[in-house]
Amino acid sequence: MKKVLLILIFSIFITSLYAGPADKIKSSGFINKNVRLVKGFEINDPKNKIILIYNHGQNENDMALKSCAWVSMLRNHASLIDQEVNGKKIMVYNFCTNHLAGDMSPKKDWWTLKTPEVYKGKHKLDKRVEANLDLINKFVKAGVPRKQIFITGHSCGGKTTLLFMSRYPDKVGGGISYMHACFGKLSHKYKVKKLGVEKAMEKFRKKWKGPHDLRQKMNDEIKNNLKTPLLAFTHPKDKYEGLLSDWLEDIPSVKRIVISENYKINGKKCIRKGYDWSEPVKKGHDMDTGLCFQYYNPVILDYIASRIK
Repeated sequence: MKKVLLILIFSIFITSLYAGPADKIKSSGFINKNVRLVKGFEINDPKNKIILIYNHGQNENDMALKSCAWVSMLRNHASLIDQEVNGKKIMVYNFCTNHLAGDMSPKKDWWTLKTPEVYKGKHKLDKRVEANLDLINKFVKAGVPRKQIFITGHSCGGKTTLLFMSRYPDKVGGGISYMHACFGKLSHKYKVKKLGVEKAMEKFRKKWKGPHDLRQKMNDEIKNNLKTPLLAFTHPKDKYEGLLSDWLEDIPSVKRIVISENYKINGKKCIRKGYDWSEPVKKGHDMDTGLCFQYYNPVILDYIASRIK
């Protein structure tokens, strides 16, 4: 009994240290440099503000979830707050859209249907794109010029960014995608490094035709329609889409940056930090959350400057 109690206490201690409730950001809103939500929607001097909208990732492809963002995911975005670009100051807005669900999500087995079915209606990513459009219109109504609003996002949020920019290029100044992905650990699970992209994706399609075809449809839409200059960060050890991202090179408007070949940036090890904890970054998909990723802040600021001239 004592042993069980000790294990329980230890588990609670570890959870509170590394993933406590205070480390979660549960709702939409502006954040400050300490990665705390700022109350209200007030934007002082909106014509001289630059808004970065951060779109989080998601753990399910199409279903509604309660989670939003973590402090560690937003810390590098927070490092850009109050930076001046052409005399205009940056603000960061964390946008929670995980509560949205795709039209086929009630059909729990859509992903695993033995008889593949074309997706009918709007997928969760489509709805996230539309939610961003509504938010942007709200910023514009508040007085922020469209060219000073930027869509950004990590993982499924990165995919949302790419889709948004391919559909509504004139609604914002630009977009920044981090580790775009939303269809599982494809690079790792289907052994892309060993088999090559084509054969690996043949295996994916043979097993899950519906998801494969939806992903390909989205990628083709992005390739065909994305004309606005956009930044896209990828990493070769990202188990999701790390070795499946070369198609971005076929889009002239996309500046793709491959984040090193290991877990260092500019020779420095990456540390991911919450409110009161830190840990080494050991996953390629999380490289944009490491503090060493701030090495790219000048690149990001130069990109923003080029879009608000």
